[in-house]
Amino acid sequence: MIAQVAFPTPALDIEPILPELALIGFAIVGLLYEAFSRRSEPIVHLVVGLLGVAASGVTALRLWGWDGPSTVLGGAISTDRFGVLARILILSAAALGLLLGHQYFRRSGDEPRGEFTPLLLFATSGMTMIVSAADLIVVFLALEILSLSLYVLTGLTGRRAANEAAMKYFLLGAFSSAFFLYGIAMAYGATGTTKIAALATSLTGGGERALALLALGLLAVGFGFKVSAAPFHMWTPDVYEGAPTAVTAYMSAATKIAAFAALIRVLDVAFQALAWDWGPVIWGLAAISVVLGSVLAIAQTNVKRMLAYSSIAHAGFILTGLTAPGAVGIRAALFYLVAYSAMTLGAFGTVMLVSSRGEDRERLDDYAGLGRTDPVAAGLMTLFLLSLAGIPPTAGFIAKVNVFSAAIGAGYWGLALVGVLASVAAAFFYLRVIVLMYMQEPADEPVPDRPVGLAGPVLALAAVATVALGVFPGLIVEVIREASVLTW
Repeated sequence: MIAQVAFPTPALDIEPILPELALIGFAIVGLLYEAFSRRSEPIVHLVVGLLGVAASGVTALRLWGWDGPSTVLGGAISTDRFGVLARILILSAAALGLLLGHQYFRRSGDEPRGEFTPLLLFATSGMTMIVSAADLIVVFLALEILSLSLYVLTGLTGRRAANEAAMKYFLLGAFSSAFFLYGIAMAYGATGTTKIAALATSLTGGGERALALLALGLLAVGFGFKVSAAPFHMWTPDVYEGAPTAVTAYMSAATKIAAFAALIRVLDVAFQALAWDWGPVIWGLAAISVVLGSVLAIAQTNVKRMLAYSSIAHAGFILTGLTAPGAVGIRAALFYLVAYSAMTLGAFGTVMLVSSRGEDRERLDDYAGLGRTDPVAAGLMTLFLLSLAGIPPTAGFIAKVNVFSAAIGAGYWGLALVGVLASVAAAFFYLRVIVLMYMQEPADEPVPDRPVGLAGPVLALAAVATVALGVFPGLIVEVIREASVLTW
């Protein structure tokens, strides 16, 4: 007789993963439409994409009042409000990215790219999954889903610069994934589990501390690549410049939200017991990022590359807030992510608007005299640049005050000082663009009127959010406070 062993199976509660299932389902619908239609219409893809994002958003919002277990599917998915808020932010960026993408490919003169919408939905499904993942294996799987989709989106136009950017992104991304996977292996070796809650329990009770620190270091490399933190930022300028501007806008906002949300869950839950050990590491990454990003951005002559180095600096500012462990650091980081998403989507959306066709007007010289030739675009760009620089009364100012206050409260006043000085230096390259737009004559003949199309609502929404969060930050403070408690 062969003894039969009964293995316990987890309860199949799929409601907490309905947001991901909705995105994947509509992505498959888009793929089937592209494959079997005689002539695919871009507007159909846009509608399918927006419906997928809306369905995902509705199912995510239903989880805000979830009264079931804190994790489901065998402890693989968390159901806390932190994950819900991060999902909503990512889905918002995805909806705006879809609108910008539709306008971009309509104006660029390229053939319609029917695969754009399904790829963006697949990437978004990976992002929404990683922010609610309660197991390091699920974090890795979600990371690969979003990464593979972004690699293809980067090279979607087939231009030489796009192909080079996609290849560089792929090679460096695969390299960072290996570090992340080794980190998971070391974490399992130290604690005997990959579940985030179980990791926290094991490390609180002792565990293999040296091996856990090695795991934390390897995981930090993987996360550092995804959030564009120095010195793991090498891919960012080339990818941001080479990718279609609409993809860059979506990537700059959504990827940062997803990666930082996953990093917060790993640091403040799984490795909470090692907060005194990872605090100085985050300090170092933050300081290097804000200094390097702010200094190297000054030397750029391409607006997209300048904004890429700016994103590196902003990753450092978010890390500055995370030096404060617990709810204080989480609240500061979440508010910064909300503000940064509005600023960067608006900035790259304006860059796309200024380009009369595709990627043809991206140099700083192309912005000379823009205040006369296109006052609306110049005004929007001014607003977003001032917010990125942290000038009141914009959202960027409140966001920086929050992260500096969190760092000072945690005893890292030196890091706050570095951030303030870097912000002063960074103001130069932001203000330089504003000076070009309003105080210099146009270098070339005025460009004919540009069709705004669906980019208009995106830029208007980003501008309203940038101003509203700067003047009335209390609009979202209470929501962030409720979402800053991670359950495990």
